[in-house]
Amino acid sequence: MSETAQATAAKAQAPDPNRWKALTFIALAQLMVVLDATIVNIALPSAQQDLGISDGNRQWVITAYALAFGGLLLFGGRIADIWGRKRTFVTGLIGFAGASALGGAATNEAMLLGSRALQGAFGALLAPAALSLLAVMFTDSKERAKAFGIYGAIAGGGGAVGLILGGFLTEYLDWRWTFFVNIPFAVVAAAGAYFVIREPAGRNRSPLDIPGVVLSTLGLVSLVYGFTRAESEGWGDSMTIGLFVASAVLLAAFVFVESKVKAPLLPLRVITERNRGGVYLSLGLAIIAMFGLFLFLTYYLQIVKGYSPVKTGFAFLPMIAGMITGSTQIGARLMNRLPARLLMGPGFLVAAAGMLLLTQMEIGSSYAALLLPAMLLLGLGMGTAFMPAMSLATLGVEPRDSGVASAMVNTSQQVGGAIGTALLNTIAASATTAYVKDHIAGATTQPQQQLVQLQAQVHGYTNAIWFAVGILVVAAGIAFTFINAGSPDATAAAAGSLEDTEDDVKVPVIAH
Repeated sequence: MSETAQATAAKAQAPDPNRWKALTFIALAQLMVVLDATIVNIALPSAQQDLGISDGNRQWVITAYALAFGGLLLFGGRIADIWGRKRTFVTGLIGFAGASALGGAATNEAMLLGSRALQGAFGALLAPAALSLLAVMFTDSKERAKAFGIYGAIAGGGGAVGLILGGFLTEYLDWRWTFFVNIPFAVVAAAGAYFVIREPAGRNRSPLDIPGVVLSTLGLVSLVYGFTRAESEGWGDSMTIGLFVASAVLLAAFVFVESKVKAPLLPLRVITERNRGGVYLSLGLAIIAMFGLFLFLTYYLQIVKGYSPVKTGFAFLPMIAGMITGSTQIGARLMNRLPARLLMGPGFLVAAAGMLLLTQMEIGSSYAALLLPAMLLLGLGMGTAFMPAMSLATLGVEPRDSGVASAMVNTSQQVGGAIGTALLNTIAASATTAYVKDHIAGATTQPQQQLVQLQAQVHGYTNAIWFAVGILVVAAGIAFTFINAGSPDATAAAAGSLEDTEDDVKVPVIAH
């Protein structure tokens, strides 16, 4: 190895002295993005009434964000690789803050929907840049475990925090504050990142794959919108079917193009490695189950149990506590001692056990006796599984590919969320309709009819939760089957020394 190459390798291996300070600002930015996925849901009824948004168009407040975020993630990940992770991260934060200010100041429907799409677009820059910064800044296995433990806890529990914060802001201030609250988050994170983070080595200087950008963006937008439309218009709707067909064709064309071009947007080596492929697939399935659960529990607590938005948010605290414990205490402590599959597989099964408890929900179910232990199990299981998954998804990736590998983690989560909301909501709605049809004839008074309606809703929720249990079991099976990497310490020992290349320095490849 030449002296220049040795110096480059040494520089790449040297840990960033400000990496723990940087983690604070990266975690703050990630919390803001995850919060935004749920915080607006609670404010939606108030915003709809204030701006005169029709029932038919209100879903676009959520959909506009999901389409822009999910569709542009791979593009955002590659921009981070080409343009620089720090620059992309700071730009994403500033843009997100601006879009949030626009949303909070919205005076009509178009202004609100436009701001949501802009939030999604800048989030697609921000999220993969944040994770790729972590991936290249924390290379020591023990430090990596702690850093990804914190990141995994935020990624898993931030949505529930959004429910609490959204409830507070909507109930005691105004729905506009669910947008304005992002501004201080973004400003502090951007300022901290600008002064603290040093741009890591390993930038990808290949030209941008324009056909790949177009095909991946259109394919992912079609997929996310297909599931979103299926929820409102039904699975048999001609446009829904057309969107799924278009998505399949576009994504197949994308894979073909990526296998042929010299500098692909998504190098197939990133997803064909069995460990990373297993992480993306199992994580996406777990998110399907989790997103549906957030939706059903929110409805159950507010509509069936009569909780206020704030009380509903606090009811999710045991799940957040479980996620933080599972991620930072169980996952982070055992990640260097056990193979990832022995944390992810059992983690998903523990979460499935918590979900199984929720299939026993009834109108009069006790929070302390049923919901509390179920949420604790869910949080512990998901936190334990998320932490090694986040780390393994970028472990062994060349620095020049870390942005797009990080984007794949976010893509699997975003697409999983869209599928979970649409699929499980459709299952619940069908079961609810069938229950009402079978039982409404016996209800002769208005109180009896109202009781049947509530029982039907709970019946719908529990039916859908059964499917979520099955999905988590499948996720566990995939983790046990596909993921065969050892503990990071063993992996690093087996991988050997760093190899220098013409454009960058490679990090150790995952051992098999």
